[in-house]
Amino acid sequence: MKIYNKLVRDKIPEIIEKNGQTCKVRKLDDDEYLSALNAKLKEETMEYLESGEVEELADLEEVIRALLCAKGVSFKRFEAIRKEKVEKRGAFKQKIFLESVN
Repeated sequence: MKIYNKLVRDKIPEIIEKNGQTCKVRKLDDDEYLSALNAKLKEETMEYLESGEVEELADLEEVIRALLCAKGVSFKRFEAIRKEKVEKRGAFKQKIFLESVN
């Protein structure tokens, strides 16, 4: 038996069972869910940093979307917040690297 104790995508238990294995799962309450999403955000970030694979960015976005939903923020509202920040502070398109400020 391998212990995971982590949030997984919705279809993972079904996939495990189709592979002839059994798994133990439980539903998280709202506080546990938010905490598990934050842990998953760290996990997926580390996986991206280690691999550099675009697929890991897709996983990151899925976690971000779940976090937004858990916080009651629509993706449309999130996009508006993102655009406001771009208007006020810019994006990262110009590849500017700040070395120092006097």
